[in-house]
Amino acid sequence: MKTSRRTFLQKTTQNGLALLSAGSLNAEAVLAPKSPDTTSQTALKPDHIVRSLPENMVWGYFGADVPPVYKVKDGDIVEIQTVNPAGVSRTNPEEFYSKNNLPLDQHAQEVIAIMKHVKPEPSGIRGHMLTGPVYIDGAQPGDSLEIRILDLTFPAGFGVNSVWPGGGGIPDEVKTRETFVYRYNAKRKTGSLKEGVDIPLKPFMGVMALSPPADMGRQSSIPPGFFGGNLDIKHLIKGTTLHLPVSVPGGLFTTGDGHGAQGNGEVSGVAIETAINLTVKFIVHKGKTLKQPRAETPTHFIAVGLDKDLNKAMKNALSEACAFIKEELGFTFNEALSIASTGVDFEVSQVVDQTLGVHAMIPKSIFTKKKFMYWV
Repeated sequence: MKTSRRTFLQKTTQNGLALLSAGSLNAEAVLAPKSPDTTSQTALKPDHIVRSLPENMVWGYFGADVPPVYKVKDGDIVEIQTVNPAGVSRTNPEEFYSKNNLPLDQHAQEVIAIMKHVKPEPSGIRGHMLTGPVYIDGAQPGDSLEIRILDLTFPAGFGVNSVWPGGGGIPDEVKTRETFVYRYNAKRKTGSLKEGVDIPLKPFMGVMALSPPADMGRQSSIPPGFFGGNLDIKHLIKGTTLHLPVSVPGGLFTTGDGHGAQGNGEVSGVAIETAINLTVKFIVHKGKTLKQPRAETPTHFIAVGLDKDLNKAMKNALSEACAFIKEELGFTFNEALSIASTGVDFEVSQVVDQTLGVHAMIPKSIFTKKKFMYWV
């Protein structure tokens, strides 16, 4: 494990949450050209870079016993490189690139090496190809970790979406498997399925997690949980913040499952699956205990509800939204429920990850007597 530190951004908090004045940071990611040598257009200089090499990967699970690949300090800025081998087979990973006329560049070679050398979890747990975990010095059970998303860039110029029998939101209606390669246009900031179909690119990480408690053992990265994971909330783009409860020393942050774009619901079963280099700032909030993930954008607070039953996920999202409005913004419970009914939008995050998700979008603008500071 390696360690260093450089102070970059000043921490500003109120009521234990990171808060921001709207518009202080452009939430659009800078699209990278295909060459990995000129991937990032950002001026950020991270304290650490965790590369997407086989020794830094874990295939499909989180756990308190998973050894960290890197150690950083509270306040450090970290670039975490990820891969998303959607469509790439373990037995013949080169075939995907030749079949789709994609370059065998540096990033492709990294994916091929990972597929050949990273082993699945021995007990049979399956999930995403992830980078980590990263140990954050000072994070202890009972704390919460603020993850400021400073940048998201593409190391490759394409992403992949698939449909398959038994998958997605209408599993019985899909009769054949098909994989679609979306090629990126850096100038237009779109991904094209075919001529005449351009999807605006709004990259985010599908999976950002801390380790579950040790007594839960290893958990698959497919269903999300209170510790984060496969939340698939499309609003967690550049310039937003995720808060997760810390359950084990160091937190053990793991990420992957990059998405170039996704509709609410992720109804085919996957988004535009893509490699992303994620740059974050970690901030530990001592004694700030959370029951569920919370998030924030320049314009909204986000409360999260999870359950295997979508109706229960909706109820959980509503309970979390009311608790946030009551506890953090100073209203009674009845007032909070009234505000949620009249001013809050509830969106289905995804319906395909075993544990389903609903998130509440709480607009800052409706609280006209409050001023919300946010990181700059």
